[in-house]
Amino acid sequence: MTDTNNAGGWVRTWGASPQAAHDGLGSLDDHPPLADVTLRQVVRISGGGHRVRIRFTNEFGTAPVTLGPARVGLAAPGGAVQAGSERVLTFSGAPAVTVPAGAPVLSDPVDLSLAALAELSISLYLPERVETCTCHDPALDTGWTIPGDAVAAPALPEGAGVLPVRALLSAVEVLPEAPAETIVVLGDSRTDGAGSTPDTHHSWPELLAERLGAAGYVVNQGISGNRLLHDGIGPAASARFDRDVLATPGLGCVVLSMGGNDIAISSAPRDDGSLADFLKMFPGAPVTTDDVIDGYRRLAARARDRGVRVYATTIAPYEGAQLYTPESEKARRVVNDWIRTGGAFDAVLDFDAVWRNPAHPSRIRDGFHSGDHLHGSDAGYRALAGSVDLSLFS
Repeated sequence: MTDTNNAGGWVRTWGASPQAAHDGLGSLDDHPPLADVTLRQVVRISGGGHRVRIRFTNEFGTAPVTLGPARVGLAAPGGAVQAGSERVLTFSGAPAVTVPAGAPVLSDPVDLSLAALAELSISLYLPERVETCTCHDPALDTGWTIPGDAVAAPALPEGAGVLPVRALLSAVEVLPEAPAETIVVLGDSRTDGAGSTPDTHHSWPELLAERLGAAGYVVNQGISGNRLLHDGIGPAASARFDRDVLATPGLGCVVLSMGGNDIAISSAPRDDGSLADFLKMFPGAPVTTDDVIDGYRRLAARARDRGVRVYATTIAPYEGAQLYTPESEKARRVVNDWIRTGGAFDAVLDFDAVWRNPAHPSRIRDGFHSGDHLHGSDAGYRALAGSVDLSLFS
């Protein structure tokens, strides 16, 4: 396979798909403004390397934002940084950078030896008010806000507050010791890890990275509430595909895990008072199974045009969840039958078969959901990751 995204050998080892703060779950709604504050965020990479660079983002900002100073190091418990691992980040040699609205920025590379599954601490000072924060909502890893410039603080100072989103940070890229490829998983809340225990890295893409070990560069581009065809909570997968998938350094494979929200929201009764406010977040006309299938076909074609392998997961059941209807169950089965037999993908990961209750196939088996009959438990996500044939990525 010819990889056109891997100039210089860089591969992406971690990611969080950017979205607007008002276009998610609202976790920043009551948070104090981000101004004269240090953000300290922890990420666990997948595959390792010997050089690292960080991708920051103002892609949904409404005004320029000034970033810096900034540092990266190996994370220690409680928000601390391992002594001797700290590295100062620069931007074209400068200690700070002003990022235009709508743009991302890459830090300069720094030498830092990283093992697979290492936890990084990334500290970023914001000297001026951030008018609109580009973020990923929610963050399943605890981050902190610290008053003033505390980028160099080796331990978390008193007065630190919890940061409820992944703020202004969208990717970590490394130079690996040997040529490598990145696996990008494009999905919704079940990819994002909703329902899993925070700070445990129990989304199924992260658990897949654990199984792959040193050879696994897995990037989770799930957005909770995301759809394949329409915007709503985050840009539609079809709209963010170039940014979140095709522009990935080192891209070798994409796993498509979408469509469930398109089906469920299209079938949901909009005159149901308990759902009416929730459904306002999802504009656009209802879609059919043919629409969803065509959406999958188009993404597969765009990936193959770049020489990228394309896998897909079937849509797991969700009877018992608030959005469930008998009509959506029929649609789910039609789309799953096509995913399995339509020949559009290089391989199919049959997550429906893993999660469904054999005695009641429209429901998730007991113990595999988080209590809402929709999202996975830690055990449920581990079962998904454990079902994947690792030879697909060798």
